[in-house]
Amino acid sequence: MMATSRDFTAKVVLITGSSSGIGAQTAVEFARLGAQVVVTGRRKDKVFAVAKQCAEASPTGAKALVVVADVTNEDDCRRLVSDTIKTFKKLDILVNNAGLYLVSSIWDGDILDKYEPIMNTNLRSVVRLTHLCVEHLEKTKGNIVNMSSIGAFKPSGLLYSMSKAALDMFTKCVALELGPKGIRANVVKYALPYVKLLGTKILCLNMDVTKAVLYLTSDDSSFVTGSNFVVDGGKQYV
Repeated sequence: MMATSRDFTAKVVLITGSSSGIGAQTAVEFARLGAQVVVTGRRKDKVFAVAKQCAEASPTGAKALVVVADVTNEDDCRRLVSDTIKTFKKLDILVNNAGLYLVSSIWDGDILDKYEPIMNTNLRSVVRLTHLCVEHLEKTKGNIVNMSSIGAFKPSGLLYSMSKAALDMFTKCVALELGPKGIRANVVKYALPYVKLLGTKILCLNMDVTKAVLYLTSDDSSFVTGSNFVVDGGKQYV
């Protein structure tokens, strides 16, 4: 039987939007599996709370690096990456998890006011952080996971779906460009919190999504890049 590995000992993992929800769950699980984790978000209290959980989960009690930052702010993004490298001397995994959903319609009088924050969070920040991190990921033959949504191919809000569809194509293009450098890039598409499939209401948990991230960043998926990994309980079909 082929051996599998979920050992992230000594790996450095940067997860945006990791002060709550899926990002927080993912940070704790990476810590539990031996990684050195960078926890970041806009709320100082929440970021430190998750960092504490990471230290408690870590087999060695390793402390997470805390960086209070807004991914839509260019200076914050530069500080986030520079602090990571200054502290850990490398970067193995980038998880672009931070996201924003706002209800939007072409009829909205303020549609362009909504366009800016959605695109800045869901797309522009990912492009910026990927650009800042690739030189470090090249050194470690690392990988990138971008958190998308089934809204990318099943409309669920005009601007949100646009941003996620663009994110998916960005990931494919980056995977093609960075493959020769030994860097993998994949997308996780998910749907939360409930999925009604075949008359049954199924709760999709944060951990269900986290498991996909762990797989795509592990050696088990070493031949997987440019993929769209769907975690939606079949919601795309109903």
